[in-house]
Amino acid sequence: MSPVSAPRDATEHPAGVDGEPQGEPVGRVDIVVPTIGRPSLGRLLDSLAASVGPLPGSVVLVDDRPPGSGPLLQRVPERLRDRLRVVEGAAAGPAAARNRGWRTAAAEWVAFLDDDVEVGPCWLQQLDDDLRGAEADADTGGVIGGVQGRIRVPKPAQRPPTDWERNVAGLEQAVWATADLAYRRAALTAVGGFDERFSRAYREDADLGLRVTERGWRITLGAREVTHPVRPADRWVSLRLQAGNADDALLRVLHGPDWRRRARIGAGRRPRHALATVAAAVAAVATALGRRRVGAAAAAVWATETALFAWARIRPGPRSSAEVATMVLTSVAIPPLAIWHWLRGRQRAVALVRPPPTGVPEVADRRA
Repeated sequence: MSPVSAPRDATEHPAGVDGEPQGEPVGRVDIVVPTIGRPSLGRLLDSLAASVGPLPGSVVLVDDRPPGSGPLLQRVPERLRDRLRVVEGAAAGPAAARNRGWRTAAAEWVAFLDDDVEVGPCWLQQLDDDLRGAEADADTGGVIGGVQGRIRVPKPAQRPPTDWERNVAGLEQAVWATADLAYRRAALTAVGGFDERFSRAYREDADLGLRVTERGWRITLGAREVTHPVRPADRWVSLRLQAGNADDALLRVLHGPDWRRRARIGAGRRPRHALATVAAAVAAVATALGRRRVGAAAAAVWATETALFAWARIRPGPRSSAEVATMVLTSVAIPPLAIWHWLRGRQRAVALVRPPPTGVPEVADRRA
């Protein structure tokens, strides 16, 4: 079989000018998968093809790689061949890719999957059951705009999980996680879809869930389940993850200081990180100015906070020499890095949502 690529504004099947497939029946649900071409995409498609239940109207892969990246797939499972469509993204992150996907789909429901999950053996049937249940609830006066799938993260059998593995396992308790979440098209249309200012795979799903529920829709938990394996990561992954603090700042500006409570997301350690960062700065400045007592006191606060943070990450883990060393090193770096990203994100967020000058019409979508 020839490789599957992503032609501009085109799909695997003939499409109209609006991107919707022509001459094909519209099912209850379309599946949208933003992807950067990871090997896990093939495993996802294999699991979908093997799943028992009614097929979706279409499976839309949004190729979010840079232009000229080559074929997206080397093979397509036979069962999905007539349903699979590939559309070109803008390499602008999963929020923009999902918008491209659901706007080219046609069904009443859109089920979003990440390209690094695998669906269960009866996932298609359970998805159909979940959506039928949501529709029945609507018939009795309920207003269900989305149905969340359950996410299972495999744990190591012979040892406690590492810090990175525990981080991924947090998806099991996440609400509104678009690793597996079906939204009613009407709900997506009502709020304008994903906010593309969230350019990372972080908090864009929480923002959408907040806006959908603020409009009066409910998001319920379904019975279907996907598996989210933990992909390999280097020892510095926790440092790169701190960029998500900028998205937290944007959410606070957009939704107010109580957004975490409404999104059911824990408070996190940012206040403690701020204390450690300020203490380190005071210690350095005071020592440089000859204020040794002040410098020593501030250094003691920094050392205590850093030690407590490192131990909180070491204690539940495997405590191997490599893990302990990584936790100590990154626990020193994370607090100032997290605060820097948050401050940078806060400044950018305020600028993004600032209203236009009086008398000047707003001609561009400020979410772009």
